[in-house]
Parts: sequence; structure tokens; C-alpha cells
Amino acid sequence: MKIEQFYDKGLAHASYAILSEGKIALVDPARDPQPYYDFAKEHNAAIVAVFETHPHADFVSSHVEIAKKTGATIYVSKLLGADYEHQSFDDGDELKLGKLTLRALNTPGHSPDSVTILLLDEQGKQHAAFTGDALFVGDVGRPDLRENVGNMTAKREELARQMYHTTNNVFKKLNEEVLVYPAHGAGSLCGKNLSPDTFSTIGREKSTNYALQDMSEGDFIKTLLEDQPFIPKYFGHDVSMNKAGATSFEESIKAVPRLAPDATLEEGILIVDTRPQAQYKQGHLPNSINIQEGGKFETWLGSIVGPGETFYLIAENEAVLNSVIRKSAKIGYEGNIKGALLTPAILPEKSQPTNLADFTNNPGKYTIVDIRNNGEVKAGKIFQNAVTIPLPELRERMHEIPQDKPVMVHCAAGYRSAAGQSILEQSFTVPVYDLSDAINSFAAVAH
Repeated sequence: MKIEQFYDKGLAHASYAILSEGKIALVDPARDPQPYYDFAKEHNAAIVAVFETHPHADFVSSHVEIAKKTGATIYVSKLLGADYEHQSFDDGDELKLGKLTLRALNTPGHSPDSVTILLLDEQGKQHAAFTGDALFVGDVGRPDLRENVGNMTAKREELARQMYHTTNNVFKKLNEEVLVYPAHGAGSLCGKNLSPDTFSTIGREKSTNYALQDMSEGDFIKTLLEDQPFIPKYFGHDVSMNKAGATSFEESIKAVPRLAPDATLEEGILIVDTRPQAQYKQGHLPNSINIQEGGKFETWLGSIVGPGETFYLIAENEAVLNSVIRKSAKIGYEGNIKGALLTPAILPEKSQPTNLADFTNNPGKYTIVDIRNNGEVKAGKIFQNAVTIPLPELRERMHEIPQDKPVMVHCAAGYRSAAGQSILEQSFTVPVYDLSDAINSFAAVAH
């Protein structure tokens, strides 16, 4: 028996290959199927099963593509209502994989159709639980992602109630030495308190996970629902894509139009400029948003840009362009790209440079806009009079910002504020400035 974890840091997503006797079962595979094919080849084994613990909201899965290429069977809960060929896998169902047994446990709460795959070893002993987004290290899955998602609507209070029963009637009853292999780690927006650890044990979670402590149903629901992070715009889109099944990853990427740097771009189409903020501020095209290539590019792309929007994609070199196209595809946005190109020679727009000394001495001369998330603001405002609008809502709520004096945008470290400045400066008649990483000195004083 061998269990291999594949971890995507950008999306804090963990997927798994379970190997026994030359047969492989995959759990929650990422959009790019190649690492799983490589694993199978390395071990001279065949992929025979693909498990989806639920239709994921934060990434597009390759389950349908893998099944078409390998002939593997897809296993999902019958409650999912999948549009692709599959085998239902619910309480009482089992699959033999070599000398191992994979048993279905219905674990609703994050979604109504969540299943956990319990792995029994060669002796029939409970060995590991692949918990998807139901149980994380230090947390459980948020119950508020299934409201108004096609025919998969479920109210957050009802899902939180289901999660209470899942934790008490399923997870707490597993053997304490059972390994916990979740679908996400710290940085994921599918929960609020995920540990940076990517695996655990049931015993450890019973001791340290707030959601597995003894409490009443009412207290559990209240605790689980409070202080959940924002929901990116793309989450509902990905649930629908995963329910239907995505097209081939590589074919989708090849279909993205590549344009010359001097190509004429259609007016009115959004431009996502992924260059470093210093380059962007020196020159950029009109109607651009500066979403820099980085560790969380795909999350911020899918939080700022809606799934119904088309956009051009600009990068500083070919390697970065290929990277951001692939990252766009990981959240199902490759079809939104109207064209991808390297930096044009003519960049007519410039961003206002920040006079840090003037702001430090005269902060009252500025309207300060705090674009951190609600949870960050709740933990402490850096400027008491700041207008607070989270970055994912800024395009829709910018009208709430007064324009009677210059605007200063800040976040927590400088990445988001570059995007914030680029959004506001297109529409505002007053100068818009970016406090960037200088916020660190102000934050230190404020706290």
C-alpha cells in the first residue's frame, strides 16, 4: 500500500493517489491530470477509480478527463446529481482496490453531497480517512457555499446542523489512530481555521479541533457560521463545472488565443495585467486591473473578475504568460481569456506615485480606503476613519467612496492595494494612491 499526496500551494489543495497491487484510486484530482499519469507510470500501475468527495467550489477537477483517458470509474454520492457517467458511492458502499477496501461514509455539512472515503488496510483495519472538505486539520468545511448554486441549493443553517451530526456521528466514532487526509490546508477559503499541516489523525483532531469539541447543536451552528472568510466570485461557477465535468486541461489551454504585443485590443474589454506593480504603475493600458502573478493569483483573479466576464491577459514574459494561463484554467477561467499577450510597447496610462511623507504628516488630507477582508478589519483597523470595502467587492462598491479629496488605498502587505489602486484610478476624478508595503510601518504603530 502506498498513499501519495499531491499539494497545490496556490489553491492550498491536496489530492491523493492510493496504490495497491498495481491499481490506483485517485481522490479529488486537480485540473492538471499529468502528475497522476506520471505517478501511475512510475509505479507501473493503472488508474482504475476516481473519487470526488463533493463538487469542489475552489478548483476545477480533472475527474472526467481522467476517466475518459484511462477508463477509470468515477465514484460520487448519488446526492450530487452528476451530469457525467459515474457510480454512486454512499453509506454502505465499498470498493476493493488490490488488498485494500475503500468504504463510503456520507459526511454532509460542507455540502449536502459530501462523502468521506475510509481506507481499510489489508487486515480490514481502519487506516485513513480522505475527508474532502468535511474535516480539515483544525477545522471543518464552511457550510455557506451551497446557497443559490443551481439545483444544489442548501441553506447554511441546515448544512451547519448536518455538520454537527457528521462530526459527532461519523468522525468522532472513527478509531483515534486513523489518518486524516483532507482536501485543503491553510490558505484555503473553504474554512476559517485551517492548519498549515496537511494531514493529521482523528485522535489529534478530537483533542485540538474546535469543531470536534463537546457543545450543543445551537452553539456549534453559531460557532461554525461566524467569521467565515469571503466567498470568491468564481466558487459557484466551479461547482457547476465540476458537476458537469470539465474539458481537457491541455486542449483548453491551447485554445486560448495568443496575440502579438502590438495587437489591437477590443475597447471595453477588461485587461488583467499580471506584471509586478512597479512596472504596472510606470505604464499600462486603459481598463486594466493589476492582479500580479504570485502565490495566490488564481484566487484573486476569481475574486475580482466574475465568471461571466471576458478579459485580456498581459504578462511580462512567455514563462509568466504560460503560468497565468494555466492558473486561470485551474479555476475554469481559460475560456474567459479573449487573448493573451506580452507587454505592449505603448502603455499610455500611469499610476500616481505616492508621497509617503505627505501622507504620514497629513493623513487627514486623504480618504483612506481599507480593502482588507472583513475578518482582518474586525481584528483591528489601522486607520480609524478608513472606508472599509474588501477587495473582492471594490468594483461593485466604489461608489461608496467619497471623491472630495485624494484617495489612499491600503491592504495588509501591499499586494492587494496595487489591485485596488488600479481599479479605482480608472473611474475616479481625484488622484488615487497606493500605500503599498509602507502599510507595515503604520500597522506596527496601530497595534
